[in-house]
Amino acid sequence: MFTEACTFVIFGATGNLSRVKLMPALYHLEVENLIPDGSKILALGRRDWDREKWLSEAREMIAEKARGGLNEIVFARFSERLFYHKVDLDIEQNYADMAALLSEQHFPKNMAFYLAIAPEDFSRVIRYLSHVALLSEETGWRRIVIEKPFGYDLESAQVLQNQITKYLKEEQVYRIDHYLGKGTVQNVLVFRFSNVMLEPLWNRNYIDHIQITHSEELGIGSRAQYYDNSGAMRDMLQSHLLQLLTLVAMEPPVSMEAESLRDEKVKVLKSIRPIPKKAVHAHAFRAQYSNGIINGKPVKSYLQEENVPAESITETYAAMKLYVDNWRWRGVPFYLRTGKRMAKAQSSISICFRHPPLQFFRDTHMKCLTQNWILLGIQPEECIRIEMTVKEPGLEMRTRTSSLDASFRNENESQTDAYEDLLLDVIKGDRSLFLRFDEVEYAWRIVDPILQTWAVERDFITTYPAGSWGPKETRRLFDKENQFWRHSLDPECEGNGNE
Repeated sequence: MFTEACTFVIFGATGNLSRVKLMPALYHLEVENLIPDGSKILALGRRDWDREKWLSEAREMIAEKARGGLNEIVFARFSERLFYHKVDLDIEQNYADMAALLSEQHFPKNMAFYLAIAPEDFSRVIRYLSHVALLSEETGWRRIVIEKPFGYDLESAQVLQNQITKYLKEEQVYRIDHYLGKGTVQNVLVFRFSNVMLEPLWNRNYIDHIQITHSEELGIGSRAQYYDNSGAMRDMLQSHLLQLLTLVAMEPPVSMEAESLRDEKVKVLKSIRPIPKKAVHAHAFRAQYSNGIINGKPVKSYLQEENVPAESITETYAAMKLYVDNWRWRGVPFYLRTGKRMAKAQSSISICFRHPPLQFFRDTHMKCLTQNWILLGIQPEECIRIEMTVKEPGLEMRTRTSSLDASFRNENESQTDAYEDLLLDVIKGDRSLFLRFDEVEYAWRIVDPILQTWAVERDFITTYPAGSWGPKETRRLFDKENQFWRHSLDPECEGNGNE
């Protein structure tokens, strides 16, 4: 166990991310005795609260999310770590006051600063922290955790990187992608590299295509101000789904050390075939949800959501086709899609294998064998499933699809939140699940031509009914007639096309 005490400083501690994710995650680390002895948590916010008020608010945040309910004994121990300080991000003197507070003896000198704030505030906060010597590592380590989005496009990401590298070394920056903290995502690496029977099959000779899907039943809620300036491509595809692609496609790293792992992910991103602007419509598709029915209840369209401009053409659905031009994957299409207000909330990786080279059963009732699939369920169902064709009982040669199921967790094993893993890694200094800047940069290079093309096409956007699997027109992305979007992890519910 890593035992070096630290001070965890949360900018924006009174906001939604802190309420829903950060404070509950830190509490659950306390439950597991994983926070080093002597560590402190300093919450920063604009509100004029004292410590007693903050403890009351923190208690409420944690009680809403605590697994098994709030443990009073654990919370009493946890509350001894909690402190609050009022800070206005725009007032530099406030940072000097904070530095004076942190110089007191009961705050450990190792410090992690979590920026749960708007992206436009990142560089200013880092600059002010540097001005009051809080980023200097003379007395202990200093780490900055940055939430996505890291930039709005390639150019803004490069500008932000140039701004923060004036004050920070790359190894001090932890660009967080909570998707990579999910246990099943990490299990992709174990599944690939710990099972030697798969390695000979994991290439273009056997795999027909790969699909990566993140679908949501929810709309944009109260996020219109952010979402309408972002859209599905920036919000999910550029970050989360491209990261999943790298884990599926990467070569075995030399070791599981952070830099070896990230080197291989960057090689995949660098190998992705660039999409020329003239080919954008052959490789990408966008759409926006119209009104429809979800779980038997009518839901309004995106344009009817609160604070959405009446003429908005922001995409709530985005799909794209990519090729990884290297020895292993040359010619294998990777299909990525994400959407809001879809038929089902699901994150999955679906790997479709080629047909057998010969049809041995052409003179029987078996007209065409179904292809084998490997299905990796990420959320809400966490599983690994291998679909195979087997003979049905009886005298005639008839087949059906059967699956080999490996649940990610046993019934008595509780589910942890991704932020618990990632916050613990920040404390430990393990950067393997955080993004290095060249990962961010190459991901932006992939989607930038698409975003630039969409930015000038402002007259029309395709719509799809809320509660459906998206627009039928995405069929045009597929290389072959027999390829289709895989909607379900269940063989009997296998989708074929868009509904």
